[in-house]
Amino acid sequence: MTAVMTDIRSDAPHKVTLGSSDLAVSPLSLGGNVFGWTADEAQSFAVLDAYAAGGGNFIDTADMYSAWAPGNTGGESETIVGNWLRSRGNRDEIVVATKIGMHPEASGLKAANIRSATEASLRRLGIERIDLLYTHRDDLETPVEEFITALDELVREGKVRAIAASNISAERLAESLTFSAGEGLAAYVAVQPHYNLVSRSTYEGPLAEVVAEHGLSSVPYFALASGFLTGKYRPEGAAVDSARAEGAGRYLQDPRGPKVLAALDKVAETHGVEIATVALAWLAAQPTIAAPIASARTVEQLPPLLAAAWLRLSAEDLKLLDEASA
Repeated sequence: MTAVMTDIRSDAPHKVTLGSSDLAVSPLSLGGNVFGWTADEAQSFAVLDAYAAGGGNFIDTADMYSAWAPGNTGGESETIVGNWLRSRGNRDEIVVATKIGMHPEASGLKAANIRSATEASLRRLGIERIDLLYTHRDDLETPVEEFITALDELVREGKVRAIAASNISAERLAESLTFSAGEGLAAYVAVQPHYNLVSRSTYEGPLAEVVAEHGLSSVPYFALASGFLTGKYRPEGAAVDSARAEGAGRYLQDPRGPKVLAALDKVAETHGVEIATVALAWLAAQPTIAAPIASARTVEQLPPLLAAAWLRLSAEDLKLLDEASA
């Protein structure tokens, strides 16, 4: 086991630009899915403060976070992020990304829903413009012409700076980009796929090829596989008290899971860091990846996530991790 990192570096990490946009973001995006779910407002504020103090400026949320939690209806995370921005007076320093299209009461990508859902997100966030607006998942019943045109209108009105897509196929992404280019409309600058060391096939291949061909950036979610790649879930370990334990535990049933943990342990030991840092650094080293998304419920969970911005893996490190996860 490696030493636990408790300090957050004060020197700011390098920034990366998302696709063809003017959005310069930190190489770790802070996931807001836990805000209003496993972290209340006070805990969320503490995490957000620590993330910003560590040079982070890229916050990811969604209109449906966290509708799955008892007593919630969706929008809780956006509300907390908005309250934090107002209380800290740092709106101009933060790149706010949110997603629409999966809220229980605002599902799909019909033009009317895109507009109403975006307006609702703007109200909850308490801002005049969303920096990066994702379509949360594709809606095969809606033609790309309809939702791209609706998104373009929001960009032209100044309510959205740039657009992106989550959970979209290579085919629909290519179709969307072709339509945008042909009509001179706003185009997706980034994608948000499910991608990590134990879930590679969801991104690698056709989708990654379209992203690379068109100069987009990728901002992968589940970067730590629901916490599995932090190393706290082990074949011989005790049960972990976490809302995500069941999701993370399933990777132990995959023969690759223990192999990946062993490879992460070895690389982490070499560099004197935690394995979550290595898992995120592996992602950041992959083609087209701009800023993996990881969430933290407590301030103590944040340092190893931020540390990935400074870790450079060797060719030998990458080969070991690739072979274990292949």
